Amino acid sequence: ASKQQNRQELDERAKQGETVVPGGTGGKSLEAQEHLAEGRSKGGQTRREQLGTEGYQEMGRKGGFSTMEKSGEERAEEEGVEIDESKFATKNQNK
Repeated sequence: ASKQQNRQELDERAKQGETVVPGGTGGKSLEAQEHLAEGRSKGGQTRREQLGTEGYQEMGRKGGFSTMEKSGEERAEEEGVEIDESKFATKNQNK
């Protein structure tokens, strides 16, 4: 199958509500899913640049502790896990 046919097929599947691009959840067409995936990826990269890799990982740890009932901070405190919020400090970038 040519690339054109392949893209058409994926587009059809996307129109039926299937996610055909990793990170493209919610897109109503192949192109929409590609744009969504790209935006989500860039958003994460931007945040990592703002916080620095260490801060970004620490933020993920805190989020990983959250549950429906408690915030990540509350649960981490309960379990005695320390989350170093000083790592969250936005890196001062002189651009």
